[in-house]
This record gives sequence, C-alpha cells and structure tokens, in this order.
Amino acid sequence: MSVGGGAPQRRVHVVTWGCQMNVYDSERIADVLAADGWQMAEDASDANLVVLNTCHIRERAAEKVFSELGRLRRLKEARAAEGRQLRLAVAGCVAQAEGEEILARAPFVDVVLGPQTYHRLPGLLARAEREGAVIDTDFPAETKFDFLPEARARTGGPVAFLAIQEGCDKFCSFCVVPYTRGAEMSRPAAAVIAEARTLVRRGAREITLLGQNVNAWRGEAPGGKNWSLAELLRALAGIEGVARLRYTTSHPRDMDEGLIAAHRDLPALMPFLHLPVQSGSDAVLKRMGRKHRGADYLRIVEKLRAARPDIALSSDFIVGHPGESEADFEATLALVRAVGFAQAFSFKYSPRPGTPAANAADQVPEKDKKARLAALQALLREQQIRFNQAMVGRRMSVLFAGAGRKAGQAVGRSPYLQPVHVDAPAGPLALVGQIREVRILSALPNSLSATLDREEPAFACQT
Repeated sequence: MSVGGGAPQRRVHVVTWGCQMNVYDSERIADVLAADGWQMAEDASDANLVVLNTCHIRERAAEKVFSELGRLRRLKEARAAEGRQLRLAVAGCVAQAEGEEILARAPFVDVVLGPQTYHRLPGLLARAEREGAVIDTDFPAETKFDFLPEARARTGGPVAFLAIQEGCDKFCSFCVVPYTRGAEMSRPAAAVIAEARTLVRRGAREITLLGQNVNAWRGEAPGGKNWSLAELLRALAGIEGVARLRYTTSHPRDMDEGLIAAHRDLPALMPFLHLPVQSGSDAVLKRMGRKHRGADYLRIVEKLRAARPDIALSSDFIVGHPGESEADFEATLALVRAVGFAQAFSFKYSPRPGTPAANAADQVPEKDKKARLAALQALLREQQIRFNQAMVGRRMSVLFAGAGRKAGQAVGRSPYLQPVHVDAPAGPLALVGQIREVRILSALPNSLSATLDREEPAFACQT
C-alpha cells in the first residue's frame, strides 16, 4: 500500500505501556513510520497497523499484552472477512523477553521487535509481507539513534522527552532491564543538543532527559572528551528557548558532586529529583545488588538539600524482596521518615523470569507483602499530602500545557512536577506554552488549585 494516487492510506495506531522511555520510543516509532509514509490513527479501528509498545516492569506485564492481542485478533479476523488487512507488531521489553513465546501463543502477530531495533520496523513489515511473521530482538552493534529520522510525527508542545541514555549495567537482582534494554549506552552530546534544538523549534519549553540510568550518561563531546550529565545539562541550559530541564531515572551510585552542583547553579534545572532507593535496609539492598547503603542515600539527600534547599524528592520502593524481614521493612519506613518525599512509587516484589531473585528460596509470603505495601503507601501518601498542603498560599511559576478536566480550566506543572489547575478566562489554549506566576489556593492529594497572577507571562511560547 502507498499514500497518494488514490491508494489507501497507511495508518498506524501505537499503544504504549510503561515508563517515559516507552513514551519516547513510541514517538520515535511514529517518526520512523512517518518517514515511510504512514499516518497516525487515533484508534485501532481506524488503522491498518497496530504497534503495541510494551513494558516488562509491572506485574503480569506479558499477560496484559496477550489479553490485548486477543482483542486485536478478533479485529484482524473481522478485517480479513471484509477483504482488508490489519497488521500487528509487538515492540518493547515484553517483545525482547518473550519473542518466540509471543509467536507461539499469538501466531497472527506479524512482527516482534525489541527496543533496540524499532528503527528497522519498515523493513520488517516488508519482510513479514513476503515471508510471514518475523522476529528481530537483536542487540545490534550500531545504535538505533544513528538511524532514526528527525522528529516529524510528533505534534510538538511545551513539554518534551529526550532519550540520552539507554540500558543498564547494574544487574539488580529484581530487574529485567539489563536483559531487555542491553548494556548502558550514552548518546553523543552533539546528537542530544541537536535534538533538543529541534524540540525547542517545535515548541518545547521544558525538556526531560531520559535513561534507564540517566545520570550514568557519559557522552562523547566536542574535542573528543566525554562529558558528564552535569556538563550536558549546562550546555542544554544555554540553548535559547529552554526554560526548564529535568532528568529521570537516576541511580544513587551515579549521583556525583558535579551533578549535585548543577542543581545549585542552573536555574533551569527544576528542584525535583526522582532518585530510587528501593529499600532502607542494608541487608536487602545487598541482596538487591544495589551497591549503596541507606546511609549513602541519606548523605546524597543531605548534599542535595545543601545545594538546593527547596529540592523535592521522589523515589521507588519494592517491599517483600526475597529475604526481607519485618526489621528490614521497618528500616525502609525509617528511611522514608528521615527523608520526607514529595511523592513516590511503591510496589510489591514480583518475580521476573531470568532474574536472580526470581529463584530465591526465601520468598516473602503474599499476605506479608500486601500488609507491608499498605503500610508504606499510607506513610508516603501522608508525606505527599503534607508536601502539597505546604504549597497553599505560595506563589510559584507554572508551565501550562493544556486544558484541565473542567470547562475553562487550564493545567500545567509546578517546578515540583505537581499538576496545577487555574481558571483561564481567555480559554485554556491561550495559556499553553506560557510560564505564569500563580498563587496556590488549595491542595488536593495529587494536584494544586491556583489563581493566575495579574503580571505578564514569565515566559511565553514564541510562534
């Protein structure tokens, strides 16, 4: 099929599960297909190709993919009965981990490809048309970033993601990322800066740098030397039009002095950091292979707050890792109380096939994991509510990105990543791309309500 000349248009619908890296990957998959003549479809019913971009981190991730494939199989059969075609591709981390199993259980899938090979998708679709179902879950010597086209499928907007690092060398006992994303790889500084400039031209005012271990980034820079993430942030902060910078996800082992100093020195670097600790127990951290202790994490927090007193912290926690005792869990609660988090993500441990912890003999009973998770989430929720309530009465800058849920309401993000809602007399779209001063009126558990300051925009979208 081809576009133009009266031929049917090629339309693709991309479904995304998982983290911000997967959101970025889906955007780049769309770019790859747009360069090959595909247009985006809002729904599978309006597409002749559906791509499922999958995540293997969450519990029962693979089963959720197979459930969705069951629904798409019925749609594909209905299309075939009408003499029309629907092709299906499964991409991402579940595809990487379960490639052969996907085709065994869902032989109607046309293409299975891992997160390192989606730049090959047009060619794989052509192969599948000729030969039947194909799998590409290699870790190619060449990086996919060398082959991706300039962003074209994305509509642009004031907030953008930019992948700078991929893969992981840490091999935590619970995690599949080293097996699905491969070894750590850093994009060259010049490529990152060029993509950032493109994003700014398309309307981005806030850029979030992405990586499985983003602060492990060590990219080739001008003059042949390697930069640290701190040096890259300084370069990006110097790009005209970049008003805000963030990065995620970080590892405590890679939180160096230069990066801490960047939080002190760069006004564009927002005072919010997601820094996963996973547990407060040294014994559990050792079992996890995290290579840091609870005291190390607390020292990093102390240094960050000395450098940027208003910094807010977020984290990840796993409860019920094999071998975790009640005393270990209490150590996690103690660390949470010592730090005070603005928000956090917490999960029960669930085995991932192929990871060291999956076969450990001392699995924690499900009832204990459930009780511990409830206790931890109650404490984290209390801290988040307290943090949000402390905003009431304050003035702060908000980058507005779109319409809120209520008519005449606009929503944006505070420097601390909280959603902030305001009434927009001129309409929500009039505020998009602007950074405006607001006064916080009230706090909900997950968002803030505010009123616009009467001053002119602190930063306006240039069109």
